[in-house]
Amino acid sequence: MLAKVFSGTTIGLEGVLIEVEVDVAGKGFPSLTIVGLPDKAVDEAKDRVRTAIINTGFEIPDSRITVNLAPANLPKEGSSFDLPIAIGILAASGMIKKEALDNSLFLGELSLEGRLRPVTGVMPVAILAAQKKIKNLFLPIKNTMEAALIDDLDNFPVFDLADLILHLNGEKLMLPQERISWSSLTKNEEYEFDFLDIKGQEQAKRAMMIAAAGFHNLHLKGPPGAGKTMLSRALPSILPEMDKDEVLEVSKIYSICGLLKNDFFVRCRPFRSPHHTISRIGLVGGGTKPAPGEVSLAHRGVLFLDEFPEFPRSVLEALRQPLEDGRVTISRASGSLTFPSRFLLLAASNPCPCGYLGHPKKSCRCLPGTILKYKKRISGPLLDRIDLHVDVPPVEEEKLSSFESGVKSCKVRERVIQAREKQRKRFQNLPIKTNGEMGSAEVRKYCRLTDKAVDLLKQAISRLSLSARSYFKTIKIGQTIADLDGQDKIEANFIAEALQYRAKED
Repeated sequence: MLAKVFSGTTIGLEGVLIEVEVDVAGKGFPSLTIVGLPDKAVDEAKDRVRTAIINTGFEIPDSRITVNLAPANLPKEGSSFDLPIAIGILAASGMIKKEALDNSLFLGELSLEGRLRPVTGVMPVAILAAQKKIKNLFLPIKNTMEAALIDDLDNFPVFDLADLILHLNGEKLMLPQERISWSSLTKNEEYEFDFLDIKGQEQAKRAMMIAAAGFHNLHLKGPPGAGKTMLSRALPSILPEMDKDEVLEVSKIYSICGLLKNDFFVRCRPFRSPHHTISRIGLVGGGTKPAPGEVSLAHRGVLFLDEFPEFPRSVLEALRQPLEDGRVTISRASGSLTFPSRFLLLAASNPCPCGYLGHPKKSCRCLPGTILKYKKRISGPLLDRIDLHVDVPPVEEEKLSSFESGVKSCKVRERVIQAREKQRKRFQNLPIKTNGEMGSAEVRKYCRLTDKAVDLLKQAISRLSLSARSYFKTIKIGQTIADLDGQDKIEANFIAEALQYRAKED
């Protein structure tokens, strides 16, 4: 007898529907064979499934069983096919009603006693099931919440194989997981640092507000102890909350990597801070089985690179394409995968190896050749892709010892949200969300400059030798400043401020 069960897997970030076909032959030597390009984990499922069925109290047919995972030309990986294979065997042998399998999808790893263990990549498969109009989704209990935010889908938490068999046969029905409303996901976030805790550094705070409002890349440069790391750690406190599409988009990445754990969704914007010893594959993704790297895990959030020049140059150069395109493509002999990487790059560095070049009170002990070699670790093309460059000087004694309170992050965040709202209306029919994502065509279409602003830009092109990228970048920053100021046109003073954030010539 033949039975068909739907399951799913992931390729990159997208779910793929898998049809599990199980045939129980009446004649032949007893065996269990799995075909359809299974990997070692899938091939070992026959031992897990056989033992789980027996320990659940059912009998596995004493005949030849063939399991085909279609489409057969697509490699199958992981242990999530255990449950659909077990259900297919029981349905093909007449222990489960075949009509109960209609319009249902199954995922889960089986233990030897028949209980279900959680698997990775549930959210992309759940989204696929909703798109394919599949009504029922059966998942391990610990994975059920990942699909609770998706509309038009009933997902059932399954504890063990016995409960699922009773449900499918109509003997003891399970209740679907209650859907989660989007409004219930919002919560008061707690942050490590607040702008109120940072003494001085008004220009750096202003630059961070602009970066947060327009999603512009930012480079902080200053001596040790000036507050670069503290400023960077405070950036999440002024970023606006993610909308539903962004939550699902980021959660899909974390679901595939198995990083959701007990949170089920990524509610706060990611803040990734890899160590400078990270490899190129760890940063941009890859490996034998291509997986997302830090640039994708920071999607719609912040990638913080502390001690920027200490990263290997080959690693930093790999950032150029993700910064420009907002995605990273990993090519292997078996094919290419594309992962999103629309992140805000936040870099912090010292001016020299000892850190005190240009310090008003401490002298630099580095040799000129050492300083030049240190600065060359970061290439010009990479620096040109960073919108805002800010010097962070040592905090003055009066401000450091002052008990006067500054502006709270929540106040700054309100201005950022207002600016983001203007951008949302501006780009409502486009795939981009912020000014920092605009290309040259969008800049020409949406950015309106006053005559004085145009004249100032023309002077800057000739005197400062602005590249084409720097030219459009200046306009984008000016547009963000105008949004923060509530203006519809880019004034000359907005362009003047944007030009102050150019990388200083050494």
